Amino acid sequence: MITGKYPSLRLRRNRKFDWTRRLIRENDLSTNDLILPIFLTEGKHKKIAIQSMPGVFRYSVDLIPKVIDKALSNKIPMVAFFPYTNPQKKNTIGTEALNDNNLVCQALKIVKKKYSNEIGLMTDVALDPYTSHGHDGLLKNNKILNDETIEILIKQSLLQAEMGCDVLAPSDMMDGRIKKIRKALDQKKFFDVQLLSYAVKYASNFYGPFREAVGSKKILKGDKKTYQMDISNSNEALREVSLDIKEGADIVMVKPGLPYLDIISKIKDKFKIPVFAYQVSGEYSLIKNGINKNIINPNAIYESLISFKRAGASAIVTYFANEIAKQLD
Repeated sequence: MITGKYPSLRLRRNRKFDWTRRLIRENDLSTNDLILPIFLTEGKHKKIAIQSMPGVFRYSVDLIPKVIDKALSNKIPMVAFFPYTNPQKKNTIGTEALNDNNLVCQALKIVKKKYSNEIGLMTDVALDPYTSHGHDGLLKNNKILNDETIEILIKQSLLQAEMGCDVLAPSDMMDGRIKKIRKALDQKKFFDVQLLSYAVKYASNFYGPFREAVGSKKILKGDKKTYQMDISNSNEALREVSLDIKEGADIVMVKPGLPYLDIISKIKDKFKIPVFAYQVSGEYSLIKNGINKNIINPNAIYESLISFKRAGASAIVTYFANEIAKQLD
């Protein structure tokens, strides 16, 4: 039997009630930390379920105001648009990315006109939703053309900025694109458009449901390991971030999220820059299916998201945004 003053310091004293746990809590999660991804599709009055992502849908542009209303009611500060491009509009060079009436441009115009600056609008800068081979850039002899791809990404960025995008998010992983996009934006006087660089995007196995959602999964030729990062590397991530900061990135992204919490922490400690995390589609589906099958507790959603905050993330792109926002409220 243990008696007397041993131990003299009992850390459990700070955990005994909810109020004391809240007082000493080191990290917290709020709706201010959430970014909601939205998938777009052609047509009218369409809400199409994505089979591999329970509870996630593609929406036709006319329904987007309802989605925005819900996000605003949940106090979500920003949404991100991703298009499901009609396969007939895809080609080897991703021409549809530069169509000023493509799905992303339509959504930007409608939301900006109706809501002005009530909510932030983020768009993906990459060609994979538009190419017939499913890659993020131009492909020649099974090789990604870095510099030639950047020239198209510049045009895509300028078009999205013109349509009202607040935060451009190049996710393509081409070398040098942040510097050239920033220069082009400034030349066109888009000084206030932010650049959220996917500086650290791994060639991950967790992207499958997203690729289904944007229609690139079945058409992808080969893999993306020549331009996305090796899953084994961490020092390389710091080099990527350092380069993108020098080139003009306002914020950097780590993608995926949960398998790379160590990377988020290292970047935050070294660079003191806003770091966003993307809780990608595979992470979402694993957790959601586990909850739906009563394998794991629904509180696992909060637990997974608070881990990003603990690692140092400033915000999280997550398909759970609306669901967790209700709980936080």
